[in-house]
Amino acid sequence: MTGRMPILRRRIRGLTPPGSPGQCLLQVVPMTTIADITHFLSELAPLTLAESWDNVGLLIGDTARPVDRILTCLTVTPDVVAEAVALRVDLIVSHHPMLFKPIQRLVASDPQGSMLLSLIGAGIALYSPHTAFDSASAGINQQLAERFGLLGVHPLRIKPNPVTSGSPLLEGASGAGRYGDLPQPCTLDELCESTKQQLNIASLQRVGSPAATIRRLGIACGAAAEFIPDALAAGCDALLTGEARFHDCLRARDSGLALILPGHYATERPAVETLADILQSHFADLTVSASVQEHDPVEIV
Repeated sequence: MTGRMPILRRRIRGLTPPGSPGQCLLQVVPMTTIADITHFLSELAPLTLAESWDNVGLLIGDTARPVDRILTCLTVTPDVVAEAVALRVDLIVSHHPMLFKPIQRLVASDPQGSMLLSLIGAGIALYSPHTAFDSASAGINQQLAERFGLLGVHPLRIKPNPVTSGSPLLEGASGAGRYGDLPQPCTLDELCESTKQQLNIASLQRVGSPAATIRRLGIACGAAAEFIPDALAAGCDALLTGEARFHDCLRARDSGLALILPGHYATERPAVETLADILQSHFADLTVSASVQEHDPVEIV
């Protein structure tokens, strides 16, 4: 026989029809495919929300392939690849895409080439939502806003949500960044302590007077000092972002905007773990987990 057989999961359930002792029924259930996962992810984080420079969606893989196990991570690294291969993962959902720029050769002597060859050789697909997930109505920045209990949350930059399916995943505004009012005004020092607790980190960087009163907080995960003007325009007293360059810190300070800088990893990794939970809840027949080998490459000494 030539050609591919339809991909099905066959499950034998111990169902004995009335009057038929000892017999059982064979129930054939269509197997979850990569196409099913990517469709769900594109509803959760519509790819049209991604920035124009980004590279999002399915980057490696065949949409017709079956899926039993999914691994989520912030970034694909050699440690994550080795973990995925050892776990016999079928799909990695990595927040950061591997392929930002065109590649001219794919060789094992190159670190990225080695990882790509390992994934392809093991039949592991790769999907990245990146800035689409940052901006989605249930995405990273919205999750951070909810962690801090912000009230009257709005995007720092509004982007129309192109999906109108009525899915509960898509409720709320979509757009880049978030801002809202704290439940109670506090000092910058107090907000920094709260940030460390919320993100489970021991230290962070800040710009601004520790005694400054913070009523309205802007949020932009990752490296997003570009949102300083947006935060100022929204009337924010502080902007929480993962990291910022020196001159951006000066610009914020001179503009009267405090900065809270917990680190790139700290602002985005929690949502990767939440994404694993979301996928597991929606695809109960699969095994979904967040990488346990991934860690922040930046250490405070």
